[in-house]
Amino acid sequence: MVQLCIFDLDGTLANTLDSIAGFANEALRRCGWNPILPKEEYRFLVGNGADCLMRRMLSRTAGTYTEEDVVRLRSVYDDLYGADPMREVKEYPGLFSVLQALKSHRIRLAVLSNKPDRDARAVISHLFPEGFFDRCYGQREEIPRKPAPDGALLIAKELGVPPQNCLYIGDSGVDMETGRAAGMKTVGVLWGFRDREELMEHGADALAKVPEDLLILAGTEKPQ
Repeated sequence: MVQLCIFDLDGTLANTLDSIAGFANEALRRCGWNPILPKEEYRFLVGNGADCLMRRMLSRTAGTYTEEDVVRLRSVYDDLYGADPMREVKEYPGLFSVLQALKSHRIRLAVLSNKPDRDARAVISHLFPEGFFDRCYGQREEIPRKPAPDGALLIAKELGVPPQNCLYIGDSGVDMETGRAAGMKTVGVLWGFRDREELMEHGADALAKVPEDLLILAGTEKPQ
């Protein structure tokens, strides 16, 4: 019985690809690294936290870099993102009504993202009503980032739900690894940044082609 759905953010609850690519390329420009990267390349650079994103960007632009370069680029990126976290962020059509339907069946909702905690909370607070999610955690120093299961298990513990009664829902292999490591059923969404092959290779228990599929996977609706 599903009692809790834990969602990834980027590529799952919000289409942030244009946003991330825009801030990242602007940070590269301001720090003097060229060329900037195509937007579509960022589909495969995100997912493991901001520091990892910086290193991947520098690998593709500078080739070699120092940790000081990572810190400098991250500082510029964070300042740009923090000043306008909703720039070019788009909602996924039909998703909000599906989330409302899950809540109407007394299924609790939470967010766990590798996006910095400040930015994750800012995006969620802009897209959804206050208190819509029971928990919203981004990347924090005290919690290992995904695919470590610590954040997912913390949410389940705080909300009093056994891991086996949770769905972990995301768009990347990192998300599937997180859910599996936490002992949760994993759902890969096909409207996000990665593809079916990656999701299945990393252990997705089920796939959702459209948001409405989540209602079936959560057991609130029967398959047609």
